[in-house]
Order: sequence, then structure tokens, then C-alpha cells
Amino acid sequence: MSIIKVKDLIFEYIRRDEEGNVEGITKAVDDVSLNIEQGDFVAILGHNGSGKSTLAKHLNAIHYPTEGTVWVDGKDTQQEEYLWDIRQTAGMVFQNPDNQIIGQVVEEDVGFGPENMGIETKQIWERVEESLKAVGMYEYRKHSPNKLSGGQKQRVSIAGVIAMHPKCIILDEPTAMLDPKGRKEVIRAIRALNDVEKITIILITHYMEEVIYADKVFVMDKGRIELQGTPREIFSQVDRLKQLRLDVPQVTLLAHELRKEGFPIPEGLLTKEEFAQAIDRCIDEIM
Repeated sequence: MSIIKVKDLIFEYIRRDEEGNVEGITKAVDDVSLNIEQGDFVAILGHNGSGKSTLAKHLNAIHYPTEGTVWVDGKDTQQEEYLWDIRQTAGMVFQNPDNQIIGQVVEEDVGFGPENMGIETKQIWERVEESLKAVGMYEYRKHSPNKLSGGQKQRVSIAGVIAMHPKCIILDEPTAMLDPKGRKEVIRAIRALNDVEKITIILITHYMEEVIYADKVFVMDKGRIELQGTPREIFSQVDRLKQLRLDVPQVTLLAHELRKEGFPIPEGLLTKEEFAQAIDRCIDEIM
């Protein structure tokens, strides 16, 4: 069953100069259609300005289509009476965790969303506990968020969304402001939510290594979807990705360059383990 369905989506905005005069109209999303099934882990890639973050904001009814339709769990995002249901169904996590954390203590912050939903106090604390455990932050429940690292803060932000019991979480470049350790912490937590809790994950990112475990990848450029497929199908197209000004995982690139030099290595390798196995097979053939 589709949790997200987008059909013929176009989003335009008016550009103005410093004095407020209209300079023109930009089509930030241009005729996009896609389907995301309940329980999927989907990654949306694209360079800056490709339209991926604008698309993400439609999936949570922050933006509304200029043309076309977006359905979240069967509800049209343009119908105002569904707005609360849509934002409960599809939670949003942004780049900067400081913009989402408002509590003075971690557990208070995580409980803020359920409290606003009118959940009973006992059930709020149950949700806070389960959410913090899901992202590996339960031991920090009494800490001040200000004392946490960037990766820890972002996991608290994600816990705050989980506490609202969404079917889907949209993460708009959640690791962009983090160091490599923080990025790994957050991606590990996201994967666990998908694997264990069966929450649909939509990850907007420009870090290629973050998407190798996704079920499906969409690559955007100039507001349109240029490529779609599994990570292996996408990363088998190294030259096309370069044309779209995107990198590929280092392992994938190394395998691609060796293949061009005549080594019998398959395209689309994603992990160090796959690369090591391919090299072992090469050595066996040569020997």
C-alpha cells in the first residue's frame, strides 16, 4: 500500500529583487510523479538546487502544489481538514537539530509533541522511553540538549518525531551539519527504525554512502527525477551521475576505474566487503 503518492507535481515560486520587485518565476519541482510503499527506505539525491528539499516539504504539507497532487496515507495535502492527520502520519526532521529542540531536558523535549496531541501523561512517558531507546539515547534522558554532540542532538530530534507515532519519517539532509561520527550515529538509528519499527523512511541527502542500504533511490536535477532504481542500479551509472554533478561511494568509483582498466570487476559495487570479494575473484582468475 502506498504511504506517499505524488502525481504530476509542479511547484513554482516568484523571485524578487532586494526591493521586492518581481524578477521572474522559478519552477523548483517540475512534473514529478512517484510512489512510496509503507515500510520502504527511500533516498532522494541531488545537488544543491535540484529540488529535493522542496519536494520533501510537499510530503509533509509544508508546501502545497502549484499543479498536481500529493497524497499522504490516502489524504490530499491540499485539503485543509487533513493537515493535522498528514503531519502526524509523516513526521519531518530538518538539517539543524537546534531548530527542533525546545526543551531544557531531553525527555521533556521528546514528550513535547505527544503532549500537544493531547496524549495522557502516562502514555507520553511510555512513548518518550520507547522513542529514546529506539535511537539509542535513553541514557541521556535527564541531560540538557545543549550538552550533547551534534549527532546526539539529531537523534533526540528524531526521537521527538517517533514519539508522535508516525508511519513515515522524512529527513531533510539530517546529517549535513554533522561530523563523520555523528553521521554514522544518525544513519544507524534511521536504519534501525526502518528494519525494526518498520517506519517508512524518506532520506534527502547528498552523501552517497548514506543511501547504499535504501530500497529505492530517486535522483533529482533541475526539479525533475532524472534517475530511479535500486542503489546498485543507480551507482552502476557512474558517468551519468558525474554529469549530474554527483559523487558515488568511493568503493564504487574505485571499482569503476579498475573496470575501465580491464579488470573483470562488476559495476555497482556498494561496500568494502563486496569490493574485497571482487578483488579476490580477480586474483584467482589471474593466478
